[in-house]
Amino acid sequence: MLSNLAAIFFAILTAMVVMFQVALAFGAPWGEFTLGGKYPGQLPSFVRIVPVVSGALLTGFVVIVLAHAGLAFANIMATSRGLVWVVVIYCVAGTVANFFTPSRRERRLWSPIVVLMLGSSTVVAMS
Repeated sequence: MLSNLAAIFFAILTAMVVMFQVALAFGAPWGEFTLGGKYPGQLPSFVRIVPVVSGALLTGFVVIVLAHAGLAFANIMATSRGLVWVVVIYCVAGTVANFFTPSRRERRLWSPIVVLMLGSSTVVAMS
């Protein structure tokens, strides 16, 4: 039960992050909240590939976490046993990166979210 709730929580948090990434890719003026705040306003066109790749990767992570919890994608449940730890490691790296980003706005927004993603993905991985 706890694993299911954690997986759903992870999916909701990650969906919000993916929506942010999609908005950045389409030109939302939120550059100070990503990439260390290096690009205030809209991201330059050549940088917009970063949120596209990030959004795709995060979407894959949701699939892995939901599969490992047994909530969806049963055909990859066996594969998800190892891959769910990749999700956890990614969340550890994201937590560290967000705590040390030079952008105070990015740190304030994303650090709590990434910590929650780390916690929820860890609960699922350990189940």
